[in-house]
Amino acid sequence: MIEPVSETVPPDLGSTAPAVVPQASARRDGHDAPGRDLAGPEASAPRASERDASPLGATPFRIAATAIGLFLAAAAAIFAVLFWQTTTLLSEQVAADLRAEARVILAEGRTGGLPALVEAVRLRSRGEGGRLYLLHDLRGGRLAGNLEAPPRELDGQPGGGAFHYAARGDGASRLAVAIGVDTEQGARLLVGRDLEDQRRQARRMQMSFMAGFGLLALASLGAALAISRRLLARIGAINATSRSIMAGDLSRRVPLAGGSDELDGLAANLNAMLERIELLMGSLREVSDNIAHDLKTPLNRLRNRAEAALREGADAARGGAAGDGGAGYRRALEGTIEQADDLIKTFNALLLIARLEAGALDENKAAVDLGALVRDVAELYEPIAEERGLALAVAAPDGISVLANRHLIGQAVANMIDNAIKYGSQPRPGRSAPEGPITVALMAGTKGPEIAVADRGPGIAAEDRDRALKRFVRLEASRTQPGTGLGLSLVAAVARLHGAAVRLEDNAPGLRIVIAFPSRSVVKS
Repeated sequence: MIEPVSETVPPDLGSTAPAVVPQASARRDGHDAPGRDLAGPEASAPRASERDASPLGATPFRIAATAIGLFLAAAAAIFAVLFWQTTTLLSEQVAADLRAEARVILAEGRTGGLPALVEAVRLRSRGEGGRLYLLHDLRGGRLAGNLEAPPRELDGQPGGGAFHYAARGDGASRLAVAIGVDTEQGARLLVGRDLEDQRRQARRMQMSFMAGFGLLALASLGAALAISRRLLARIGAINATSRSIMAGDLSRRVPLAGGSDELDGLAANLNAMLERIELLMGSLREVSDNIAHDLKTPLNRLRNRAEAALREGADAARGGAAGDGGAGYRRALEGTIEQADDLIKTFNALLLIARLEAGALDENKAAVDLGALVRDVAELYEPIAEERGLALAVAAPDGISVLANRHLIGQAVANMIDNAIKYGSQPRPGRSAPEGPITVALMAGTKGPEIAVADRGPGIAAEDRDRALKRFVRLEASRTQPGTGLGLSLVAAVARLHGAAVRLEDNAPGLRIVIAFPSRSVVKS
C-alpha cells in the first residue's frame, strides 16, 4: 500500500506489499560525513604474506621457469632423436656404399685372379677422399692398400665395424669404418671410409646445440624474470592499495596500466567495488549521524508526552478532577501512537531501502504498464494537491511496459509526486503564492522509457542534487516540512534495482525528477 507523507491518506492501490512511507523529498539540509577511519593502527602494518615477494620466488617466475624447463627438455629429446636417426641413416648409407665397392673389386678378381685383385686395390689406394683399402693374406701379411695392417678393433668382427688408424704423415689417430670380405683367392679384403671429419662436424653440431640451448635458457629465464617483476609490480600496487584501504583510506584506487589485459580488468572491477564500498560506508556514517540527530526529536516527544500525561494525572488526583485526567491520558496516548507510527514508517522505509540495495526484491518482477501505473498513483495524490492549492497535469500514454516490480515503481512515483507537492506548494522568494501546476509525464525516450515529475517550487541547487538522493538528507535549513529525508533515497534505490537512473534537473523554476529506464527493460507487446 502506498501511503503519502501528509496527514490526508488516499486509498491504496490494492497491493499486498508492506506499507512504506514515501518520504517525499530528500531532506534539504544535511551534512556528508566522509570519515574514513575503518581500521586501527594495526591495519597499516602488513602481514608477512602481504609483503612483496622476491621475483625469483614468485609464482609467475616459477610457472615460467617450469614451462621453459619442459620446453627445453622436449626440444632436447627431439634433437636427440633427430640426431640419432640422421647418424643411423648416414651409417647405413656408408655401409651400403662400402658393400657395393667391395662387390666391384671382387668381380675384377674373378676375371684376373689374385694379380688383378691386387692391382685393383693398389690403384684405388692412390685416390683421395678418405677411402681406405687393405688386401692381406690369411696370416695378416699386407698385399696391397693404404692401411698398414688389419685393425685390432675388427678382430672377431667378420662383418666389419668402426676402428682407429694412424694417418699417414702426422700419424694422428682418426676414426674410420670398414667392412671385411673373403676373396676367392684365399685373401681378405677391407674396404673403409675415414669418418674423422664427419665426427668433428657432429661434435660441432652438438656443441652448437648445447650453446644455443644454453643461450635460449638464459634468455628465457631473463624474460621470465622481467615478466615476474612486471606482474609483481602490479600486484604490489594492488597490495599497497589494499593495505591503505585496510588502514582506513577508502579513497585509494588500484592503478591501471592503460592496457586491456586481465589485470586491468581485475583492477577496474576492484575499483568499481571500492567505489561502491566507499559509497555504502559514507552512507552508513551519514545514516548513523542522521538517525542520532533526527530520531532523537520524535523519541523525546514521546517521552515528553508520557511525562506530561503522568503529571496531569497526578495533578488531577490531587485536585479531585479524575474525569478530566482520563481525557488527558487519552490525548497523550493518541499523540504517542501517532509519533510511534511515524517512527515505524521511518524504519520500514529504511528496511525497504536496505532490501532494495541488497537486491532481495529483484525476483518479484513482471511486465508493468507504466502509463496505467502513473495515472493510478497521480489519481491518489490529486486530493492532496488540491488541498495545497496545486493541480496535477498528467500525461501518461498507454503501450509502454517494462519488466519491473509494480509496487516498488508505484512507491517511487508516489515519492516523486509527494516531493513535488510538498515543495511545489512553497512560494519562491519574492512570490506570495505557489506556482503550478505539477506535471507528471511518461515518455518513450530515445534510450528507454522515462517518468518525470516537475514542480515550480524553489528547486535544488546543482551542487546539492547528488547529495539529495542520500538517506536522511534534508536541504531545507528550517525543516518546516514533515518527513525524514528518505523519499528520494528510496526512489534512487528502486531505480538501481531496476537498472534505471535518477536525474534531478532544473525545471526553471523548480525541480524536475526523472527516472530513466534502460531499453533492455522494455517489454514489447
